[in-house]
Amino acid sequence: MSGFVVKGWCPDAWRPMATGDGLLMRIKPRLARLARDQVLALCALADRFGNGIIDVSRRANLQIRGVREAGWRELVQELVGLELVDTDAQQERRRNVLIAPDWTEGDDSHRVACDLLARLDRLPLLPGKIGFVVDAGDGPALLDEAGDFRIERGAGGRPILRAAGRPTGVELVPGNEAAMLVALARWFCESGGAQAGRMARHAAPLPDWACGNVPPAPALPAIAPGPVRLGTAHGVPFGQMEASLLASALADPNALAMRVTPWRVLVIEGARCVSVPGLIDHAADPMLRAHACPGAPFCAQASVATRDLARRLAPAIAGSLHVSGCAKGCACTHATAFTLTGRDGRFDLAREARAGSAAERTDLEPCAVLAHFGVA
Repeated sequence: MSGFVVKGWCPDAWRPMATGDGLLMRIKPRLARLARDQVLALCALADRFGNGIIDVSRRANLQIRGVREAGWRELVQELVGLELVDTDAQQERRRNVLIAPDWTEGDDSHRVACDLLARLDRLPLLPGKIGFVVDAGDGPALLDEAGDFRIERGAGGRPILRAAGRPTGVELVPGNEAAMLVALARWFCESGGAQAGRMARHAAPLPDWACGNVPPAPALPAIAPGPVRLGTAHGVPFGQMEASLLASALADPNALAMRVTPWRVLVIEGARCVSVPGLIDHAADPMLRAHACPGAPFCAQASVATRDLARRLAPAIAGSLHVSGCAKGCACTHATAFTLTGRDGRFDLAREARAGSAAERTDLEPCAVLAHFGVA
């Protein structure tokens, strides 16, 4: 398997990442929510400073693509003015908080996340990919999403603190959750966690105050396209869209704001359930089961084009599909029914596997992949 580079940090607005189509700048919406005016301004900035393409990431972040080297600092200042980026680069780096997107004001998820955001300056210097999860709704919705230090609804009905990689957590006194997240992050660093890089890989025994035998409550389903309690949900094919398409999703005069989810689904608060051409409006659409990274030539680590192939394959496959440009598997971190991994300009095919797993067929040209699944 050809190698790939695992970066020890994640891009943000103050530290853009070079990609095949220019700089990539990541925006971390507070509480996974942007007001309507913020969304429309962001779309205009993506056209002005980038190539007009916006990504929706697995961390419920937004990414402006194709930013020119000469303009990114001005773009940062525009984003600061919109209150989408912190004025302090270190605070922006710390703000890796994934919240269950269906929160309501004053509920446990909203309360804990706000408290944690107010305590960011108390956090130690953490490895770049470390993140927090606040998932304390009626039941956890983010169990399959990456995150190192977690507040979840426990099986007993109260919030629990759970370290990633451990199946159970400890019940907490309401109001103390954010302080316990900060304490767990400090313990992680003090106990040598930086060498492991992630909580799930850190083998040190947890301190007594972080140990418990309470599992998370039964998982809630992910938000799917269609009418939802807050308004209307739209899926984003492969998590990428033109800025003009995103702006059109806010055209409904009843649209008040947008929630970003880690499932490539956007929730438009207050909007009526109407179709938006170019977005996914039905939960049964096969494109919701298809994952594909930008691929070549947009990523220097990819040796194959990915998304056109995934579009053709998705309707022909019963189950989930992942087409990855390399073994890193950025678009999907879990196993899928069928996984195609790019290697030296061809594909390796595996079943019920992650990108880079042992393959049942190797060195497949795209036409051979299509023929294998009966796609003309």
